[in-house]
Amino acid sequence: MRGHPPAPETRRVRARGAALAALAALAPLIPSAAAAVGSQEIPAKLTYDCALPSGHQRAAVRVTATFPGRATAGERILPTGVTTTVELPAAAVTDLTALKAATVLPETRLTLHVAQRGASAQALWRGTAGAPPVAVPAAGPLTLTTTGDAPAVTAAADGDLTFTAADLGIDLALGTADGAPATPASLSLACTLAKDADGHGLLATVPVGPAPSTPAPSGSPSPTAPTAPASGRPTDPASPTAPGTPKGSTAPGTPPDRAGGAKDKAPKVGDARAGASAARPPAPPCVKQNPTDKSLNAFITGYSNVRKLGGASLIPVSCVQIEQGDPDIAFPPDGSIHLLQKSEAYLDYQGRKQTPPFQSTFLTFGFTPTTATMILEQAGPMTVASDVLLVFPDNIAETYVRAPLVLRVLDVKVNGTPLEVGPSCRTETPLSSPEPDPATYPGPHLVMLGKGQLINGTDATGYVLTSGGPLTGEVTIPPFTGCGAGGEDLDRLLTASISGPGNYVKQIQGQTCAVGVEVPTEGQCTEDRQPYVVPAPER
Repeated sequence: MRGHPPAPETRRVRARGAALAALAALAPLIPSAAAAVGSQEIPAKLTYDCALPSGHQRAAVRVTATFPGRATAGERILPTGVTTTVELPAAAVTDLTALKAATVLPETRLTLHVAQRGASAQALWRGTAGAPPVAVPAAGPLTLTTTGDAPAVTAAADGDLTFTAADLGIDLALGTADGAPATPASLSLACTLAKDADGHGLLATVPVGPAPSTPAPSGSPSPTAPTAPASGRPTDPASPTAPGTPKGSTAPGTPPDRAGGAKDKAPKVGDARAGASAARPPAPPCVKQNPTDKSLNAFITGYSNVRKLGGASLIPVSCVQIEQGDPDIAFPPDGSIHLLQKSEAYLDYQGRKQTPPFQSTFLTFGFTPTTATMILEQAGPMTVASDVLLVFPDNIAETYVRAPLVLRVLDVKVNGTPLEVGPSCRTETPLSSPEPDPATYPGPHLVMLGKGQLINGTDATGYVLTSGGPLTGEVTIPPFTGCGAGGEDLDRLLTASISGPGNYVKQIQGQTCAVGVEVPTEGQCTEDRQPYVVPAPER
């Protein structure tokens, strides 16, 4: 397991040293890259429809990457040189100018469908722009370019493997002319592939399996190194997973016994560590005051759906300070062995237990753009309860994060017109989730669950407190109170528009930093003991 050692063991833990020794034996293993024959460079031009504050607009997107020309089943296929260039229309510049933004720092999240023989999986290509920020022009389109690493993909068997672009998310950190964060500090755009996009989003096809022993007829394309034109459509129209091909079709010339066995087995997409990036994106300060030897800190970010408005709100990168509890060993009657640890945590923004202010834009009633600036305030203790089932070498981790959070609304604009909500607009009570243990954890609070796996000799996958990962949950937004100004009561309007159950939440926590150590851990902490990994949000 790569991460920080747990806090000093209790006497009971020391008495069960053999169980902890099994957990300590988990070490990182860096997988080797897959071998491939040749390579193919993919320049794809795609069209997207993006939801801007002023409404839906067309955006031109160019995606470039290098894929192997051919691969072997069971080996890792690793796209390289991944670059995403987005040209936002003039309307986007108008929207940013209205928000008083002079610069933007973009991050992109391109979802891909990776398919083979009728089975598919999803991959996420993240891109960052690095520094300096991009200046917002006075007029005209705005071009944003990001680069990043793509997760490795392993094909289940022989046959063509296709990579098809799907949804695109664009997160913009907004800045003023003097380099300070703007208000709001961020803007998130959700883009969907246009129905008339060239190639239907198909980026590349990678043949998997041995090359044909018989040379191709003169003048025909080489089967070992297919290429794609600028539209993103492969030159081989017989690809079994090309648009319009029936699900479950197999590649020409594939033996029936091999095709049938892999028909329903999806390609495997590598579970890259959340937020890992060569260049550290910008993040709010996250410095622990008076740390102990059990102090950790981390960044967390993600999305929360607002079911009534049919959209998602980006929760900005936020600092979380964690104080680890002492671990303990439990021996249930079923004979299993569990490593338990309960920690406390709190949000930290400019000395207050809250997230930074964030802005979200929704289409109220399906057509009216409504923009709101909000804050999540912590209203009580946040707990992190971890339970690791020790079944060496395959250890299973389950972590519940519980946080009482009140949603405050700072300002609202409806179709560009301010709606005065006043300084005290908030939910009546903290957000609430279904609680699996209400006797131990009473009262309304958000509940998020992270599941992870720790296999001997490998990095943790999924969620583990020290290495981070995805946390998911479902939340009910309570009624609002204190909303309105000048004698106007807007409580019922906000409650009717926003409040209610069934709002899905997905947060990504980055690698933690052990604050109370003499020498900061490389790749985990900056020199001033802040988390090095700034995660990217995922839907």
